[in-house]
Amino acid sequence: MNPLNGRFHAIAHSGMRIAVGLMFFTHGAQKLFGWFGRGGDTVELFSRFGIAGVLETFGGLLIVLGLFTRPVAFLLAGQMAVAYFWMHVAANDSLWWWANRGELAAVYSWVFLAIAALGGGSFSLDGWLKARKGAPAAEH
Repeated sequence: MNPLNGRFHAIAHSGMRIAVGLMFFTHGAQKLFGWFGRGGDTVELFSRFGIAGVLETFGGLLIVLGLFTRPVAFLLAGQMAVAYFWMHVAANDSLWWWANRGELAAVYSWVFLAIAALGGGSFSLDGWLKARKGAPAAEH
C-alpha cells in the first residue's frame, strides 16, 4: 500500500486547503480592514480592490472552513486569473510572470483550480455535511 494514500493524503489535502485559504484571507483583510501590515489603510469597498478584498476575505474563510469549497475555489481561481491578466500582464505589457511580477496571482489561480477539482476533502465542513447525510466524504 502506498503510504501517501489514505489518511496522510486526506490530512495533506486539508492542510494545503487551510493554509492557502488562510493566506488568501489575509490579503483580503489587508484591503478591507487594514490588518496585517497595512497600517490601518483600507480600500474603497465599491472599487475593484474593494471587490477583490471581499472575495479574498470571505472566500478565503470559506476555503479554510471547507464550506462550498468547489464553487468558491472556482470563483477565486477566476478572480486570480483576471488579476493576473488585468493587473500584471496589462500593466507591465508582458505575459511572463518573471517580468510582470504576477507569480502569486498565477499560483493562486492554479491552486484554487486544483481545490475546485478536488473539493474540500474529508476534514472540511463539506465533508462533514456529506458524511452526516450518510454519503462517505471524499478522500481528496
